[in-house]
Amino acid sequence: MKEIGRLHVLTDIQVQDRFTHVRLTEMAIAGGADTIQFRQKQGITREMIRTARDMKSLCERAGVALIVNDRIDIAIAAEANGVHLGQDDFPITLARRLLGNDKIIGGSARNLEEALECVSQGADYIGFGPVYPTLSKEDAGTATGIELLKEISEEISIPVIAIGGINSGNIHEVMRSGARGIAVISAVCCHADPEQATRVLRKALNHDDSNSG
Repeated sequence: MKEIGRLHVLTDIQVQDRFTHVRLTEMAIAGGADTIQFRQKQGITREMIRTARDMKSLCERAGVALIVNDRIDIAIAAEANGVHLGQDDFPITLARRLLGNDKIIGGSARNLEEALECVSQGADYIGFGPVYPTLSKEDAGTATGIELLKEISEEISIPVIAIGGINSGNIHEVMRSGARGIAVISAVCCHADPEQATRVLRKALNHDDSNSG
């Protein structure tokens, strides 16, 4: 099984405009993120490729994975480590044919049925949520809650990365529910100091590690 990171930071320039994707990548890596996800819903494709390539260079030097949200073409052009695909995005099975077995493919799920479908299609991990209410993703839908996160973490055979409204105040509850890790947008991107915000989340994850078992 591929190594799936535990602290995924999604870079976003829609929820904030102080920092670029590249600057957010630098700060998140410095704070301890092990996975960066390039998330941009609109834009000029060639500019997005250049940005993703710059992000890939930073990630490669730090030994951090770069995942591209939705856009498999950007992922291929930037030689990213993989893609994350939503329920209405490029099919996981076709993405696997294009990317090969070495790349990471994540799939979004809001319930057990969708999670199992992602598994059957060959996803390497599930991005499950939104666990808590969030304003970062317009299409996120109603919060799923901790109990469903726990059920899915127990039922499926691949890592679950929880997303949606996660912050330093609720991360322990999320991890106790069986998630492999977390993915955040506003908790880092909208923070006055994204590097410090990432560091706080990493410390919380490490604390859970030391107290598990």
